[in-house]
Amino acid sequence: MTQIIKTLTIAGSDSSGGAGIQADLKTFEEYGTYGFSALTTIVTMDPDNGWHHNVYPIDASIVAEQLKTIFAGGPVNAMKTGMLGSVEIVRVAEQAIKENLQTNVVIDPVMVCKGEDEVLNPDSAEAIRDLLLPLATVVTPNLFEAGVLSGLGKLTTLEEMKEAARLIHKLGARNVVVKGGKALGGDQAIDIFFDGSEYTVFQTAKIEPAHNHGAGCTFAAAITGGLANGLTVHEAVAKAKDFVSAAIRNGFAFNEYVGPVFHGGYRLER
Repeated sequence: MTQIIKTLTIAGSDSSGGAGIQADLKTFEEYGTYGFSALTTIVTMDPDNGWHHNVYPIDASIVAEQLKTIFAGGPVNAMKTGMLGSVEIVRVAEQAIKENLQTNVVIDPVMVCKGEDEVLNPDSAEAIRDLLLPLATVVTPNLFEAGVLSGLGKLTTLEEMKEAARLIHKLGARNVVVKGGKALGGDQAIDIFFDGSEYTVFQTAKIEPAHNHGAGCTFAAAITGGLANGLTVHEAVAKAKDFVSAAIRNGFAFNEYVGPVFHGGYRLER
């Protein structure tokens, strides 16, 4: 190896290993990059209470210290954000991106935990929209998040996904991927990519059983890995779609509540 390719995730911890910072670092490794991490939140899941999620944000000053440590070596080749947990942490991420002139920024606007259906922190969602989207090379909302960011509410059709992508692009993100995944009807898992002028529909056959815990985090991390390796945004998104599909195909049932993706699936299938 002649050059180390560096990637960064600013995200929360998922102790079940499928999502969050654990998913990001495993994906970065699969892409042949050296992963840095700044931990923002700790999430626990209670098996005695229907797998209910508890979210514990880390103090923003500690997140800032982690980022100071990471950027002591200069900007990374690409980075992503995931669950940020508070407005103060969103501002810390914004400052780090600006101060370090960081490029190749993937914003995964995490607003809920899988299995939950309410925004964890509405103020944080607004801060992500106002402060981070204008810095985003790519933003990767799921249907719920795209509905919140665009103001359209619940999205149920391909045309609504396209309109949401258009409206989110107007907020400043240079490229938008609205992840339909398995949520839309039919037998295809559909994502919409919009670069400000053209739409691309990425679709693959839905996978059953759908062991897809962590799919969103893994998808954004894979885009980050692709950008770090010099792919164009369109190429990075296309490869990430293949990468996460393989991860779902090779996923497994962790317990009665959750089945995570397996991040080495793409490599194993080759």
